[in-house]
Amino acid sequence: MTITPGETRLLEPARLGDLRLPNRLVMAPMTRNRAEADGTPGPLVATYYAQRASAGLIIAEASTPNAVGQTYPNITAIHTDAHVAGWRAVTEAVAEAGGRMFLQLQHGGRVGHPDNSGHTPVAPSPVPLPEPIHTPTGIRPAVTPREMTVAEIRSTSADFAEAARKAVDAGFAGVEVHAANGHLLHQFLAGNTNRRTDAYGGPVAHRIRFVLETVEAVTRAIGAHRVGIRLAPGSIFNGIDEGDETADLYRALVAALPRDLAYVHVVFADPDDQVFRHIREDWSGTLIANPILGWGVPLPADGGAAKGERLLAAGADLIALGRAFIANPDLVVRLRRGAPLNPLHDHGPMYVGGASGYTDYPTLGDA
Repeated sequence: MTITPGETRLLEPARLGDLRLPNRLVMAPMTRNRAEADGTPGPLVATYYAQRASAGLIIAEASTPNAVGQTYPNITAIHTDAHVAGWRAVTEAVAEAGGRMFLQLQHGGRVGHPDNSGHTPVAPSPVPLPEPIHTPTGIRPAVTPREMTVAEIRSTSADFAEAARKAVDAGFAGVEVHAANGHLLHQFLAGNTNRRTDAYGGPVAHRIRFVLETVEAVTRAIGAHRVGIRLAPGSIFNGIDEGDETADLYRALVAALPRDLAYVHVVFADPDDQVFRHIREDWSGTLIANPILGWGVPLPADGGAAKGERLLAAGADLIALGRAFIANPDLVVRLRRGAPLNPLHDHGPMYVGGASGYTDYPTLGDA
């Protein structure tokens, strides 16, 4: 696909609050399992993100705000001084290359294992993940999570807020609260994982409470203009089932979000989907959309640019792409020149650690 300026909005400059973005392309947050065992990102992580600094915005991979929230081995975190120092080296490398970064904050909830975190996972209700989970010693059956007390719910919101402060200290322009893809905040939203009968369970107004309280805590900590939220309406990832409540759930949630948040980020967005259209109608601020490109199938030849254009036409402001940025550190240049995109390596190297499938994708300059 050949794209030239004037024929696409993807390459137009844009704004996100106080940030001037050179284009509307966002590098989506993607778990890559390249951190040290304690969650600290190292020099290879800095190289990876600096290679991709031409994105309008980079949203760095999911980082846990506390120890119990760890999902898999070698996941980045942001709750110790070592984590802050490691991430500061990353943001400095990206800034030197001309880029801008947010950091995604993610608590796994029931998506975790004692062999990964040293803790029994916690969740809204004691409903285990229906599939096994990766650990340092191999794939293990999921364990039944412990139901969170009200005090733990509130302390977790505070952990998100403190993680946001640490992210800003590390040089990030802001954070993204991860309420998608079957992780803890999404588990509170969905009826099959939230079977509580207190103020955090039952009707929609109760099930959105923890998400809203967490967003409020984070905005108090660093300012709403530095905070985005990621949502995945209708997603079944990690065993989530919203039943027939998806439309009501997200209309209520989006209506209750602070109006001055930096953005709302919709995963697997479909411009023809009624829930997506409702979110655009109900949310007057910046909307980031991540197009549906399939999983386990080859990446489109254009990396998702055409579907991104459709989402822009449907009202999105910025387009988040994932695998296209993994395989093409110079994705923006390639789209501008109409150059072919690198094929994505098979999924193995995406998660095994090391440079292979991470920092070894060639640029046009390399060619």
